[in-house]
Amino acid sequence: MKENESNLRQQITDLSKTLKLPSIRKTLQDTIKEAVCHSWSYEQFLFTLLHSEDTHREENRKKAHVKRAGFPQYKYLQELNREELPDDVKIVLPELETLEFIKNAQNIVLAGNPGTGKTHIAIGLGINACKMGYNVLFTSIPQLLTQIRECRSARTLHQLELKFIKYDLVICDEFGYVSFNKDGAEALFNHLSLRTGRKATIITTNLAFDRWKEIFGDPILTAAMVDRLTHKAYLINMNGDSFRMKETQKWIKNKRI
Repeated sequence: MKENESNLRQQITDLSKTLKLPSIRKTLQDTIKEAVCHSWSYEQFLFTLLHSEDTHREENRKKAHVKRAGFPQYKYLQELNREELPDDVKIVLPELETLEFIKNAQNIVLAGNPGTGKTHIAIGLGINACKMGYNVLFTSIPQLLTQIRECRSARTLHQLELKFIKYDLVICDEFGYVSFNKDGAEALFNHLSLRTGRKATIITTNLAFDRWKEIFGDPILTAAMVDRLTHKAYLINMNGDSFRMKETQKWIKNKRI
């Protein structure tokens, strides 16, 4: 009898490999022991196995979403010291964490001096969105412009545009760190305009809106870009003391002790 049970378990294991059910294969022995111990019904036993497999696949889906997003590093909202954040973002962050802005196709512009948590917040919101099943893209503005130029040369720009529109959330980091020529300005304007009113975009920038003309060069193009990005958007003042500067000061202080 025990030999028959052993053979049956091996057949179940083999079938789980064939059917690509890794969680059932891993948890089978423990689940059988628990089922015997608690006198589970066949239905309860089968449900437990299938639920374990479904949970495993859902976790893998979340990891795949996060990986495809292209985050340069993983930063989580729970890691933030919220007491040290600029006042504006302290107030609005709980609302942003609901991710309703994605459902409503609203933009977020995080503007302020370096080191105040703009990129951290953007990535944290992006990771949360991935875990909720949203398709997310993280890119820097210089990286995006390079991609646009390469696709234009390869005559694949239309495909890039179609893909860009479909993302539920696009995070454009480092807006304003590098200026660009007229062609670059127009390409960026056209690309971001595709998402206006359709999908959500997060912009992080070290420049206030009145200085965006320094990036675009053309005041008319600048006004049009600001108008599109800020329509019904969250405009968050991120000016404050740099976290990195604070950490450096603490490090120097501890080193002297």
